[in-house]
Amino acid sequence: MTESAPVKAILALGSNLGERADTLSLAVADLVDRNDVRLCQVSQVVQTKAVGGPANQPDFLNMVIEVETTLSPYELLAHCNAVENKHHRVREVHWGPRTLDVDIITYGDLEMDEERLTIPHKLAGERAFVLQPWAWMDPDATLRGESVVDLAQKAVDAEDLQPYSPHNDAWDEGS
Repeated sequence: MTESAPVKAILALGSNLGERADTLSLAVADLVDRNDVRLCQVSQVVQTKAVGGPANQPDFLNMVIEVETTLSPYELLAHCNAVENKHHRVREVHWGPRTLDVDIITYGDLEMDEERLTIPHKLAGERAFVLQPWAWMDPDATLRGESVVDLAQKAVDAEDLQPYSPHNDAWDEGS
């Protein structure tokens, strides 16, 4: 059996329920806890307002990672879904609150638009919460031939984005 050549992929992670920062850290570890997925780069974490979905959702923490993988796009999707499920992801409301969301943004130079998977991700080029962390992580990155840095500056949700620091979270959020 011949092993396929590794492909670089960009994955976007987000969380707005529970221990958001811990969930993202653990999810990154879970995503690369196998021989066929290797972590290359990790972005800074940002905090953003929810885009779309029900009103009055908690703020999201978002980040992107670059991985190298020998998984096929659908195998990578299944792996991302399994990691979401491990972190108690529930799909009740479209774009609703969630413990963890993992999206495949790019998979090498592949372009595909199928019912279960579209690569590059359809909305990635419009979302600062994906673009800005990615631009900080890799200022030379491009998406559909456009600079990720330029796309991040044009994103409509850019003004709602701020670098995340755990020191800004209240110790006693419940009191």
